[in-house]
Formats: sequence, C-alpha cells, structure tokens
Amino acid sequence: MSYEKDGEKYFVVDSHVHFWDASRENWVEGAEQYAKGWIDCFYGYHQLGPPETHWDWEHYLKVSPEDFERDMFTEGHVDHAIFQSTYLKAWYKNGFNTADQNAALLERFGDRLIVNGRFDPREGDAGLRQLEADMAKYHHKGVKLYTAEWNGDSRGYKLTDPEAYRFLQAAQDLGVKNVHVHKGPTIWPLDKDAFDVADVDHAATDFQGLNFIVEHVGLPRIEDFCFMAVQEPNVYAGLSVVVGGLMHARPKFFAKVMGELLFWVGEDKMLFGGDYNIWTPKWQVEGLVDWQMPDDDQFADYPRLTTASKKKILGLNAARLYDIPVPAEMQLSDEAVAQA
Repeated sequence: MSYEKDGEKYFVVDSHVHFWDASRENWVEGAEQYAKGWIDCFYGYHQLGPPETHWDWEHYLKVSPEDFERDMFTEGHVDHAIFQSTYLKAWYKNGFNTADQNAALLERFGDRLIVNGRFDPREGDAGLRQLEADMAKYHHKGVKLYTAEWNGDSRGYKLTDPEAYRFLQAAQDLGVKNVHVHKGPTIWPLDKDAFDVADVDHAATDFQGLNFIVEHVGLPRIEDFCFMAVQEPNVYAGLSVVVGGLMHARPKFFAKVMGELLFWVGEDKMLFGGDYNIWTPKWQVEGLVDWQMPDDDQFADYPRLTTASKKKILGLNAARLYDIPVPAEMQLSDEAVAQA
C-alpha cells in the first residue's frame, strides 16, 4: 500500500505511533481527573487536524485493531510503524500505551510493526530488571522516555541524572540503539519545564552508541533544539506534532519550524511521525508530499525540499536507524542522492 504520487513511490515509516487505552474502565480510582485531563488535552491537539479527520471523543478513548489496520495500513499509506510506549500507570490502571498493549498487535501485523520499550530511572534496580526482561521478550531496538512523567512524589527527571545514566548504559549494553525522548508540548497536568531539551545535549555527547530522537523537536524551544542538534551527530528530529499539529492549523509557523530544521539539522536527520491516534497519518503523508516552502521573503533563506528529501524524511531515515528493509524501487538512486 505504499504511497505513490506523480510517478514517485514513497516508503513511509511512521516513527511515532500509539495504541492507547484511555477508556474509563482503565482510569485509576482517585486519579480520574488526571486520566481524563490527559486524554482531553490530546483531544484538543486532535482538533488541529483538518475538520473532516476529527473523531468523536468516545471513539478517541480507545480504538480497535480493525481501526488501527484501516487508519494506518489500508488508508494511511504507512508501510512500517514504530510503537512508542507510554505507561502513565499513576493514572491508568493497566497503563496508557504499554509495550504489552502494543505487542498484542504483533501477531497480526508483525512484519509491519516495531515495538519500542521504555524505562524510568526512578524505578531503580527493579526498573533495570524490568528493562532486561522486556529486552529478552521483545528485543527492543528503541525506547521511549517521558522525562516529565509523574512517579510518586516526583514530577520528572533529567537524562543527566546519575540514575538515568545508569539506565542509558544498561540499555546500550542490552542492544538498544534508538532513544526517543519526549521533548515538546506539554500535556496537562505535566510540567512544561520538565520537557526542556538541555539534558539531551549532555547525554548525546556521552553516549555516542545511542541515537537520540527528540520527539516534537522540543517545541516551543525550536531554536534551542536546532542549535543543540546541529552539533550532535547522534541527535535526530522527530516530526510528530510538527506535521500533525502545525501543517494544517499553523501553516506559516509550520514553514518556519521546517525551515529551521532543514537549515540546521538537515534532511538526513528528520523522521516523520504521525502520532496516531492523536491524528491519522493519511492526510499528513499526502500533505507533506505536496508541501513546498512558501515563496514569501520571510522564508527565502530556508532550504527547499526535493522529492528525494521528502522520501528521506517520510521513511528512509527511520528505515536506516531501525534496519527496516526498503524495496529496491523505493530506495534513492545515486543520482537522486547527489541532487538531494
């Protein structure tokens, strides 16, 4: 079901996908206001997509495997999807979007899915044992970290914390290659400043064997992210929220963000993410393929995207990081690479 437009075929890897359970039955008793507030905030982001893509709130709480198949693979133009696990067990009994929940779809779509794990350094030795067990079970190639997640009395941690370094070293030793870090728009009731990008800089320098994909590119701290990512060869820009949240609702700001990323970080280090099921991927893939930098003077000093650039961003860059096989007809020719 690869996407084709004007004779060009695009291999699409959606590098930021969820299969969450925000149903009322999963809300922790006594924390219902947080469980509801969290998904309500997501639903607000959902409204930033085109009106014809909006769902009703009840459907938004929990989609079925059939919904997932239709939205991602049948209609969504996605060739391969990468699940980013988010636990939030302080508010959701069985977790919001755990590796086990996501892995339930492997039997059905295993050749098109990768399930990433997670860790929380505040869990100490028990957390390390869980990471080892998860790696043995799922052979994770990546982990998703939520530095602002609540844990007991703690409302966040930094990648530079000694315990976080212990976990990063353990993950690297166990075979993890890619660390996806949520650094961007906050979600109520988490603290905005716990998503600051500064700690990525330090960790990326010290862990050259890991790739750090900064999800949501640190928004609204786009300049901070770009000036950090340009100097760190193992820091990548995860475009989830950038495309879904800005391309339709804030087109001029979208052009600015994309321009800064292209100028500083470069098209070889940008990864498409549709952030399902905040949004569906179909309109994002189609929109990004059609998108061009505006001709306005205010955007004149930004690079322009070529077809080869879009192919890299939509899938080839993520395929390289995750060793996903790309059909020969969707790889870039030597000529296309030279012109990109």
